[in-house]
Amino acid sequence: MKDKPIYVTEPFLPPLDEFTIYLKQIWKNKTLTNGGLFHQQLEKALCEYLGVEHISLFNNGTVGLITALQALKIKGEVITTPYSFVATAHSLLWNGIEPVFVDIDPSTLNLDPSKIEAAITSKTTAIMPVHCYGHPCDVEAIQEIADRHNLKVIYDAAHAFGVQCDCGSVLKHGDLSVLSFHATKVFNTFEGGAIVCPNAETKRLIDRLKNFGFVDEVTVNVAGINGKMSEVNAAFGLVQLNHIDAALEGRKTADTLYRALLKDVMGIRFLEGSGERVANYSYFPIMVESSYPLTRDELYHRLKQSNIFARRYFYPLISEFPVYKKFPSASPGMLPVATKASQEVLCLPLYSSLPEVEQLRIVSLIKNI
Repeated sequence: MKDKPIYVTEPFLPPLDEFTIYLKQIWKNKTLTNGGLFHQQLEKALCEYLGVEHISLFNNGTVGLITALQALKIKGEVITTPYSFVATAHSLLWNGIEPVFVDIDPSTLNLDPSKIEAAITSKTTAIMPVHCYGHPCDVEAIQEIADRHNLKVIYDAAHAFGVQCDCGSVLKHGDLSVLSFHATKVFNTFEGGAIVCPNAETKRLIDRLKNFGFVDEVTVNVAGINGKMSEVNAAFGLVQLNHIDAALEGRKTADTLYRALLKDVMGIRFLEGSGERVANYSYFPIMVESSYPLTRDELYHRLKQSNIFARRYFYPLISEFPVYKKFPSASPGMLPVATKASQEVLCLPLYSSLPEVEQLRIVSLIKNI
């Protein structure tokens, strides 16, 4: 009998009966969207859980990124990473902004602060770093550069739900932080996202922008978008939040076991922990180096033959897609660390309900090669 497929992630699904209670209430209220009761409750609950003051919920993280750039009136050029999901750069193109790709740090795979200043021009207006795999960027160094050059900082925090740094929630850093609540994320609302706002005034602006720009029933003074989260998604988020700590603990257990089992495998390197900075175990990337018997792609296909669907995440680089190759900063010669990481990375299955026996099978296949 063929082994059951194991995918790189599996959404955490809370008890159905809890969600059903919310669905019945939605039917009773007859409010399906437009900032209903559960939408308001989820915003408040997330602020409390994440340790932030203001959150605006969105129908997905990509629309959140697009709106964050619009809210800050970002134009010209924005410095960002090529090592991310393509939505990061897409949000720039949607706003008519040129992405300027800068190389990443080899130990964290986050945007390398030491490479940022050389990429700043008279057209640069902002920096958009990504907290890759839930590991915090060097927020202090990035902010120092931004302050020195009068730039805005917008964090793509799609992977960074609940992540802490030395001063508390990493989501407090930058001018805005944008979360994703997609089904593959640590915390999900089926589809969804949010912008963490620094103050009430900014939240009011963003709330207007995600509702077509309406100020009141008869006034629209900016070309907004429809980015609102529905009541069904918000309700699912409220149920998820009741179980998030258990889900994170399950991911941590799986992460710890992988590290123990893989630590002595020649040619397999994994990213170290964050020291005092706490990640959320969003992913478990390994780097398949030249001393391993197979290439990364050969290992990827070998696992796939055994019904283990790991993911080359992020491959290709954003800068390697045809739509982005035209930009001067997309040249592979300018992005050696990101290029190498993209050719070596392989994210192994990691989720809260991943059975230990399946982890042992995955590691056994990697070792026995």
